Amino acid sequence: MYLTRTQDNNEFCRYRELSWKGYDFDILDKLENNELIDQPRSRSEKYLYLTEQGRMKAQELLQQYGLSDKDLNERFEFRNILPQEAEQAALIEKICFPPNEACSETAIKERIAVASDLFLIAINRETGKIAGFLNGVSTDEYSFRDEFFTNAKLHDPAGRNVMLLGLDVLPEYRGQGLAKEIMFQYLRRECERDRKMVILTCLKSKVKMYEKMGFHNNGISESSWGGEQWYEMRYMLNS
Repeated sequence: MYLTRTQDNNEFCRYRELSWKGYDFDILDKLENNELIDQPRSRSEKYLYLTEQGRMKAQELLQQYGLSDKDLNERFEFRNILPQEAEQAALIEKICFPPNEACSETAIKERIAVASDLFLIAINRETGKIAGFLNGVSTDEYSFRDEFFTNAKLHDPAGRNVMLLGLDVLPEYRGQGLAKEIMFQYLRRECERDRKMVILTCLKSKVKMYEKMGFHNNGISESSWGGEQWYEMRYMLNS
């Protein structure tokens, strides 16, 4: 199922991956009971969805049996950040953003200490180093404010919304679809966690990029981080 998966064209869940439902129903029911797949309620539906747990299990099996995966998953490992990778992440933040926009090393480390599960990093399998990452904090608030960048205590582990605080991809890995893959895997994961909404801010030049990822432009943000004018972008995950 994993190797034959395709991307859903539904505008509300484009990041989700589906597979043909041409398997024994008893086997499918067992996979669903183990939370490895989601099946549409109607038996007439031809597709099923892979859960995040199912994707991870499939990748483990591929590695175990030496089988091939899609290009980005062959080159990169996608996972939560580890405490010892905090300095590496802080350095990448300085490379990817100008001084007025980059979060401080202290802020990055504090965020990792309280919300490491809200980081998703892409590790180059050859070098073992971070090629890019996405990070945020969860909250029940519905609009972005600059304090999310500087105050890790605003993170609420039970919060239903996620405020994204940075999509960082090193220059040598750009233009290869890595940023999009990190975002889609992040959205998929947070949907599985039953988050309601993902919110980010971006400069006007990046609005179209995030719209292509499925985000809705909510207009000019109240944020003035770094003395810039930002646009607030939202992605609905669950009602």
